[in-house]
Amino acid sequence: MVKRALIAIAVRLSRFLAQAGVASRRSSETVILAGRVKVNGTLVRELGTKVEPGDRVELDGKPVRAQQREILALHKPAGIVTTMRDPEGRRTVGELLRDLRGPSAPRLVPVGRLDYDTSGILLVTNDGDLAHTLTHPRFGVEKIYRATVRGRLEPEAVRRLQHGILLEERRTSPARLRVIAVQKDRSVVDLTLHEGRYRQVRRMFEQMGHPVVSLQRLRFGPVALGALRPGRLRELSPGERKALDALLRTSSG
Repeated sequence: MVKRALIAIAVRLSRFLAQAGVASRRSSETVILAGRVKVNGTLVRELGTKVEPGDRVELDGKPVRAQQREILALHKPAGIVTTMRDPEGRRTVGELLRDLRGPSAPRLVPVGRLDYDTSGILLVTNDGDLAHTLTHPRFGVEKIYRATVRGRLEPEAVRRLQHGILLEERRTSPARLRVIAVQKDRSVVDLTLHEGRYRQVRRMFEQMGHPVVSLQRLRFGPVALGALRPGRLRELSPGERKALDALLRTSSG
């Protein structure tokens, strides 16, 4: 369970808000400029403002408390929506997290999305900066998927997918493909992407005449699915956390 923590050192207000899970650092700057943040009762609009241990920060009149950063890996099963709530009444990642962590656990949100019918690795966190870095197209964080598709995938189809194909008049970025198995009626392929367009993997194979039968994300950046069972959470390893911190430093540089 995440524990409330005081500010340990003086930090920029936008970073404090991001670490508290309010938003990414960039979005937090927008919140500050909009005049929604007070520090020790004073409205603040200066982006360079720093907060120190003991300072009282409010957003829209409500206190914002620093949190210990938390990042967990979740194996999202197929048939679950990657949102906190769903107006259609489908089961959500938010509900799954409440079941796993308890209703009183501090709020974590999913980083990006996995389609309803796609399973695999999903990160959940209260670190808005990290979520922004992992999902913004500018940073091109690597994602690896294992797709089972209909039909026998021929070398020419592999070559075209690797070089990029047109989806709605926009070419996909070059991808890496590794064919795991080829049978008469289906093929299994590992696909590495650095972008995340809507249902991209399914649309790519559909365009090539090989509809996806099942799809699982095996890796998101430096974090691998491994042996994590469907519907379960795990802590990140020290190496995974170190690699994510390196990504964060690079994006802030």
